[in-house]
Amino acid sequence: MFCPFCRFTDTRVIDSRTSDDGLSVRRRRECPDCGGRWSTLETASLSVIKRNGVIEAFSREKIVAGVRKACQGRPVSDADLAGLAQRVEESIRATGVSQIDANEIGLSILPELRTIDLVAYLRFASVYQAFDSLNDFESAIVVLKAEEESKGDSA
Repeated sequence: MFCPFCRFTDTRVIDSRTSDDGLSVRRRRECPDCGGRWSTLETASLSVIKRNGVIEAFSREKIVAGVRKACQGRPVSDADLAGLAQRVEESIRATGVSQIDANEIGLSILPELRTIDLVAYLRFASVYQAFDSLNDFESAIVVLKAEEESKGDSA
């Protein structure tokens, strides 16, 4: 790493700590040439492969924006959406991949969204599970009802 003060090429790490969320490492560095000190924040990059083949950086904000559309008119708070985006990112990073298809991200949102709001879940699922007809919606609703009833029976 280059020293930001004198551009010397051989800097040393004085201290390393993981961030509170565990997704990044904060390093305190020092330049042996000029004595300058600074901090760096290092994260593993995560890239998204879009449907058209374009690769771009992963963004929690894009997850929130996409899910917000499905939650329009539903009792879902911004905090719920932020938490969902964080859990989705954590689950993706836990897989250890550095590139992921956009469709896989959409599919990983579904279980998280389902715990927040079933109507929003159905709206989102209609896109990512490619519902083509009313029968697809009806089948999904039947499955959801059966699972809700089985939860009620076991309680």
